[in-house]
Amino acid sequence: MEIRYPAHPEDFRNYTSDQIRRNFLIEHLFEPGKVNVVYSHIDRVIVGGVCPSTSSLFQEVGSELGTEFFLERRELGVINIGASGTVFVDGKSYDLGHRDGLYVGMGARKIAYASADAGQPAKFYFNSAPAHRNYPTRVVSMKDAKRVNIGSRSESNERVIHQFIHPDVLQSCQLVMGMTVLEPGNVWNTMPCHTHERRMEVYFYFDLAPEAVVFHFMGKPEETRHIVVRNEQAVISPSYSIHAGVGTASYTFIWGMSGENQTFTDMDFVRMDGLC
Repeated sequence: MEIRYPAHPEDFRNYTSDQIRRNFLIEHLFEPGKVNVVYSHIDRVIVGGVCPSTSSLFQEVGSELGTEFFLERRELGVINIGASGTVFVDGKSYDLGHRDGLYVGMGARKIAYASADAGQPAKFYFNSAPAHRNYPTRVVSMKDAKRVNIGSRSESNERVIHQFIHPDVLQSCQLVMGMTVLEPGNVWNTMPCHTHERRMEVYFYFDLAPEAVVFHFMGKPEETRHIVVRNEQAVISPSYSIHAGVGTASYTFIWGMSGENQTFTDMDFVRMDGLC
């Protein structure tokens, strides 16, 4: 488990590109036969990737949490971006196809991941946040998720938001999670941009061609910075930071939030003339 620490906005403004990457970019999430995990002290979110090959992989707790098991005081959201696989929760199996999601409530003791076919492995991307009570474990497929059409072709940001872990779909403590799919030919994931002082957010970009990149913008609106992101990489955004990106081609991304509330529309929008 890799540990990441928060940065004060006054310090962040002086970061080099290398420092921004080391503190906020997660480059290597999926390696065959491994569970890769990053623990951020920004709202204590945990971001990870699991790519089972010939055998099941288990969610280990690690000494960093100081608990007996991983979800003793946490909840978990999982979305499979690979081939079919299974998540085992205390011995019960939950089959996840491509782009299916799973919410696991606090208190589940044993979590394991497996691919249906080692030759075509599943890729389980997950976010985890602190929790205060148990809510039922539930599979959320793309058809179960709440669908929101947003943006316009004239602004190059026509996209569909699929809300997987959201109050309109299921109950969770603080974790909110979903997937946004850009329509062909659109490249902006959001603009005008926003912050939300009450929540942090993680963006995980995928479905990018090998030669494609996303320029992800972050920092305070009046003094922005950018970070170059490639396929299957994630960016951690503090609450004071904007989080918007433009790609050299269309892509898909998973967003996850934790913090004080779960109100998806609780955003502090930034006027275009307020960006610098």
